[in-house]
Amino acid sequence: MTVTETGDTTGTADKDYNLVWFLESCLSNALRLQTYLQDAERKDDKELAELFRRAQGESQKGAEQAKKLLAARLNA
Repeated sequence: MTVTETGDTTGTADKDYNLVWFLESCLSNALRLQTYLQDAERKDDKELAELFRRAQGESQKGAEQAKKLLAARLNA
């Protein structure tokens, strides 16, 4: 059985919902990674801190891209 959601349940088309979800996930991840980064720095684990710093940067990039795309779609 294939389930196809087209926005009937949420009132928002899947593609739009997915974009909003992705944006929120990137922002939430960036915040969570800040805690992990601080934990690693407290233990002076430079390698782990750098991993979390890079991951946080990628989450921030994803959020910025999603915000731009969402803004363009809302203004269309």
